[in-house]
Amino acid sequence: MTSFTPRVFSGIQPTNHLQLGNYLGAVKRFVAMQNDGMETIYCIVDQHAITASFQNPADLRHATRELASAYLACGLDPAKSVLFNQSQVPAHSQLAWVFNCVARMGWMNRMTQFKDKAGKNAEKASLGLYAYPALMAADILLYHATHVPVGEDQKQHVELTRDIAAKFNHDYGVDFFPETQPIIEGAATRVMSLRDGTKKMSKSDPSDASRINLTDDADTIAKKIRKAKTDPEPLPETVGGLADRPEARNLVNIYAALAEITAADVIAQHGGSQFGSFKPALADLAVDKLAPISTEMARLMGDVTEIDRVLSQGAERAAAMAEPIIAQTYDIVGFVR
Repeated sequence: MTSFTPRVFSGIQPTNHLQLGNYLGAVKRFVAMQNDGMETIYCIVDQHAITASFQNPADLRHATRELASAYLACGLDPAKSVLFNQSQVPAHSQLAWVFNCVARMGWMNRMTQFKDKAGKNAEKASLGLYAYPALMAADILLYHATHVPVGEDQKQHVELTRDIAAKFNHDYGVDFFPETQPIIEGAATRVMSLRDGTKKMSKSDPSDASRINLTDDADTIAKKIRKAKTDPEPLPETVGGLADRPEARNLVNIYAALAEITAADVIAQHGGSQFGSFKPALADLAVDKLAPISTEMARLMGDVTEIDRVLSQGAERAAAMAEPIIAQTYDIVGFVR
């Protein structure tokens, strides 16, 4: 068996603003991973962004740069990690075509995200939306990535990636692509809506008050925490008392995640407190942790030259890793080069 270099790959679409859940569940972990001894590759998947609906070109460029600014403002170091946007490395599309021819229709028909996004209008959905799991597999395997951090809703895509790698290896009698392992996002990182503690915080929620965006300034962050939905009871004396109180549990979990302590630690400090005193403490903590991020993002977006330079240099590094792999893939398939 081939021994593959431990390598993490993750891609995020540049659509809408990143919010607190993205930060705690993904970006904060990405920053930590760059110090864990594995190569880390973080891709802004702008080609995926055009699969579901038409994207205004100016908006797509802005969203791509804003997402890059969020990565950088949260502490991603371009010297330690490769940060780039997908469309700058043509090998992604090249490998995706090969994988379109490896993946089976039955596999694609089972992908739940297409059904969710296309809904009842599947006949009007783009071919790109149907086939994008093959591009996602190409994103990962183009770098021989061994690990991909994902939420439970994305685990199916990693399984498809493994199926494509296994079929390619079997069909061509090679041991070329690795069986990528998912790094599952833990339940503790789930951040729920500030307006409904039973729903996950989402950057696509129509209500801006339901989330804290990474672009929110200090006043906006504090205001959203103060107005977050709660119940009339004080915080319980034990974590078990949060079981049937989704809004209270959500605010405690947000505090714990931002302070990097456990929910039990939060209850030990604030158990019995009314929300009138707990919310200001949470607001102060959130402002302390998040306001510097929005301030640095605003600075970077004020002159995008630095962002574009980072993405360009990252794309050069990514291409240097990807091009030998696509070349070997073409040789294996039998393309004359």
